[in-house]
Amino acid sequence: MVRNSPFVVAAPMGKAAPPPRASGATWAAPRAPTSATLLSGYPMASLLSGGLAATEPAEPEEPLTSAPLDVEAAAQGERLRILFIAAESTPYVKTGGMADVIGALPRALRRLGHDVRVILPRYKIVDPERWGLSTVAAGLAVPMSQRNELVNVLETTQGDGIPVYFVDAPHYFQRERLYGYNDDGERFILFCRAALEFLRRIEWAPSVIHCHDWHTGIVPNWMKTVYRSDPLLKQTATVYTIHNLAVQGIFGYRILEVAGVAEEGFVYPDSSELANVVDLMGRGVLYADAINTVSPRYASEILTPEFGERLDSLLRTRKDRLYGILNGIDTDDYDPATDRYIAAHYDAFSLEKRSANKRALQEQVGLPVEEFTPLIGMISRLVDIKGLDLLDQMIIPTLEQGVQLVISGTGDQHYHQALQRLAVKYPRQVSVHLTFNAELSQRIYAGSDLLLMPSRTEPCGSTQMLAMRYGSIPIVHRTGGLADTVQEFEPLTNTGNGFSFTRYDPFHCFAAVVRAAEAYKFGDTWHDLMQRAMLADYSWDASAERYVALYRRAQELQRIAAARVG
Repeated sequence: MVRNSPFVVAAPMGKAAPPPRASGATWAAPRAPTSATLLSGYPMASLLSGGLAATEPAEPEEPLTSAPLDVEAAAQGERLRILFIAAESTPYVKTGGMADVIGALPRALRRLGHDVRVILPRYKIVDPERWGLSTVAAGLAVPMSQRNELVNVLETTQGDGIPVYFVDAPHYFQRERLYGYNDDGERFILFCRAALEFLRRIEWAPSVIHCHDWHTGIVPNWMKTVYRSDPLLKQTATVYTIHNLAVQGIFGYRILEVAGVAEEGFVYPDSSELANVVDLMGRGVLYADAINTVSPRYASEILTPEFGERLDSLLRTRKDRLYGILNGIDTDDYDPATDRYIAAHYDAFSLEKRSANKRALQEQVGLPVEEFTPLIGMISRLVDIKGLDLLDQMIIPTLEQGVQLVISGTGDQHYHQALQRLAVKYPRQVSVHLTFNAELSQRIYAGSDLLLMPSRTEPCGSTQMLAMRYGSIPIVHRTGGLADTVQEFEPLTNTGNGFSFTRYDPFHCFAAVVRAAEAYKFGDTWHDLMQRAMLADYSWDASAERYVALYRRAQELQRIAAARVG
């Protein structure tokens, strides 16, 4: 953070009482006056024109060339057998959003009638007694370089009937942390090879193996080499999902020997940065029958150098099989009509009950109870990539618009300290909670009027969808899944479900906040906006139908590739 950050140098200002909200009036964007007045380097709220940040972003330079997914036809096909191979899954172990996907998507696919199974590492944190694990395969031999490792596979069954398997290899996974060890490459090579050898042991042939992030990137490689002629698996297709392109699993040449694919050598001769390393995510991209990211826009963004994390050139060669499918949210766990954490239950047709949650949140976080003051929530890691560098520069002019702000999250220490100082200077407007807490998060969703999510990049994001589920209107940077889920509010037609800004800078972020605060003054229009946000379908059921179509497409591409090989 720069020394002259508005977090630390501005003195608190007096706060005028907010005007009562208008009813039956038509909202119009603030008009720009003829003279300019600056506040800390930014125009006052009245200087912002309504269309400033609503401009559509430029189309990606490299459009996808993949064939459209036929969701309707895919639903009519045969029952699929789907194996998820992943490093983590709720409710067993979680460090990021991938775990939520693995915890929810298989359940949605099973509701569609498919045979879905999941296999994970058995980390130290996974307690066999708590989860009712029993041994289903003992002494499984797993080829590793010139030797075999013996592992066990444990099994439990989720309440919805999905078998979940755990590769139990104490030497590799009985550790304090999930990741961050010098032998991480060997650990996940072992896990992935054990998953495939386990299929041979139980003689269960998946229609599709669904792999996730770098930890499982070697699996598509093996399916096109080591297991290409395997009687059980030779017709199995692979789908590779990129959740976090920034973490690619980069190792040295030795990992190829451990994986048994050293004869292929390095596979990126056209990339000077990757020509002499083993990038496991890159191998997943190169060998998978179909690839997807967790939002349509992000699938296009990663074809560009700005978002491609050095894999953009490789991804462009595979854009004929690259797709974007939005993640969903668990609409049973996150339901304002039944949520046990919130003060008052409500739905899209009883929004008058929602105000009790705003009052309860203000009381809990120590802010004055002010019904007509816009209350902005922010639930986020407190790091630059989540937009804290923008917040740093525009938070003072934002507060001078007469809003309240409640922040929950953890991250960089300098942001912790700056936000705490800000809360001391503005006790009637700012409340900071340096924690991730499900109870507080859901109360913020239910009690805030707006939710700020100015991430620099966001492959999908679930926070904005959860906010809309509860009627909190998102303010987002138009990137990745944020652009796919939040449509700019248009006052003339009373359409859209939130507010956004295209250019990643503090002025445009500030402009979006001001537009949202102005719109909030008009109660009838705001009611319609909340209702539209709450009625949108961001359930996993909709996403699962598209994944079924993706699996069918992967099978088609696998058959074409197999025919070419002969």
